[in-house]
This record gives sequence, C-alpha cells and structure tokens, in this order.
Amino acid sequence: MRFAISIPQFSGDGEFDPAAFRAYVVRAEELGFHSGWTQEQVLGSMPNLGPIETMTYAAACTERLRLGCAVFVSTLHNPLHLAKSISTLDQLSRGRLEVGVGTGGRGRAFAAFGVDTDAFVARFTEGIRLMKACWTEPEIAFPGRFWQLDGQAMEPKPFQKPYPPLWFGGNHPNALRRAVRYGDGFFGAGSQTTAQFADQTRVVREALDEAGRDPGDFRIAKRVYIAVDDDAARARRRMTDALNQVYGRSGGDELTPVAVFGPPDECVTRLREVADAGAEMILFTTLFDEAEQMERLAAEVMPHLS
Repeated sequence: MRFAISIPQFSGDGEFDPAAFRAYVVRAEELGFHSGWTQEQVLGSMPNLGPIETMTYAAACTERLRLGCAVFVSTLHNPLHLAKSISTLDQLSRGRLEVGVGTGGRGRAFAAFGVDTDAFVARFTEGIRLMKACWTEPEIAFPGRFWQLDGQAMEPKPFQKPYPPLWFGGNHPNALRRAVRYGDGFFGAGSQTTAQFADQTRVVREALDEAGRDPGDFRIAKRVYIAVDDDAARARRRMTDALNQVYGRSGGDELTPVAVFGPPDECVTRLREVADAGAEMILFTTLFDEAEQMERLAAEVMPHLS
C-alpha cells in the first residue's frame, strides 16, 4: 500500500502563501508520502491553481516526492502543448511526474474550449495516442482525424522512459476498459463511494484478464476525501460543507457518503475497506486544516494500514 497526499491548490486572488506551501510539500516528503497530487479545474467558482504550475513549484521545493495530477481533462488541451509541458516538467523534476488523464464526461463545458461535444471521446483517445508519439518517436508521423504531423519532432523526451506513468480516471465501463487499453493505471474518483469503486475495480480486473495484461503492471488507486477529528459530528459537518463548496452544491449531504471522517480508528476502518476494494494507493485529499490533517494521517492512521 502506498499513500499519497493532496497538494493545497485552493488559493484566492493574492492569498497564496509561498512559505506555507513550501513547508507543506517539504513536510510531506519528510513524512514519507509516495507522492503529492493536484487536480485540474479551469472553469469554476473554486479558486483552484493550475496543476502544471503548482507541480512545478512543488518540484522546486522538494527532491524525492513524486508529483501528479488526477486528472488532466486532456480532451480540453491541445495534446502537443500538454505533451511538451509534461516532458518539460518530467525533465525539471528528474523523473518524478505522474500523469492522470480523463475525458471530462459529457457534462463538461466543451463549447467553451472549441471542442465538439459529439466527438469528445474520439478526441480524447487520439490525443493520448499523439502525446505518446511525441514522447517516444524521433520523427512523428501522425495522420489523425483531429491532428496531423508529418515527420516533425518534439525534444526533449520525458526523463522517464518511455514516458511518465499514465493514469486514467473515469466511471463508465467503457472508460475503465480504455484505461486498460491505453494506460498504466486506474484512479478512482473522490466523488465515488467505496462500493462504486469496488465495482469499477472488478471491471478493470476483467478487462486486464481479457487483454492478457499482467495485473502487476497496472496500478489501481483511489482518491479519498478525509478528515481526522476526534469529534465525529464536527468532522461530518465540516466535511459536508467543504464537499458542497468544492462541487458547487447549495446544501444537503448527498456527497457525504463518499468521504472518510471521524476519529482515527474510524478512519482506519473505512480506509481498510477502500484497500479491500482494490486500492493499491490511497490519495488522501484534505479540504481544510491541510498541514494539521497531514500530520495526523501520518501519525495516527497510516501506521495502522501498512
């Protein structure tokens, strides 16, 4: 079991604190977290810093901590620009990058990015193929539907060969099978319950078997929204409010069942269920008191899950 931690990204205009950010990622490295993860939200009311820029800053502050994004909505990107940014950051970090990708789902505001809603899956898969070509081929011959290259090159290639680990997000069975077809791992969403994640893991395992892929070469992870608090009622209230803010909900507790919260022993019990459902890495995503939560996770939760 590996443990990852979310990197603080919610920062309003003028509120970013460089010293606090640096202390957080340095401490995450000291505590032995495998990786620190960002997420992508270009449009939305939450003040979410960009993942590439945030990971670049974190890479400059650390030496060993791996850095990831779960996930880039790569459908909204020009794959050449995204491939170049990823290659560059993988070089700057000396091979510490992890890359998550996802289609964004049918409800995404594709028109704002000039993307045809009816073709977003085809655009996504072609974009992944093109990025892989940029990362591996000295001369790129790519007669695609959306993008065409005829012998151009992209250098330097990523530090990691053939390219950084490629995680896929998604919920639909077709998305899970795409993960097996094109990716190195599946990342379960924080908005999914443990039971839903277990169902998704079964589909992934079936797809791996059908494709003849070694399950040991394909990783499975789950984002878990978490709050360690000796007062269970307070933890529930704060988590509900935070999730509603993140997902733009006006109220109610419909999202609360996806989260893990309460005293350390309760958190351990719920996280063991996530591991039993198939998670080989758990991404702890804290939504408040990030530094304090990270310390409590390392001291009071993780030792009981190893």
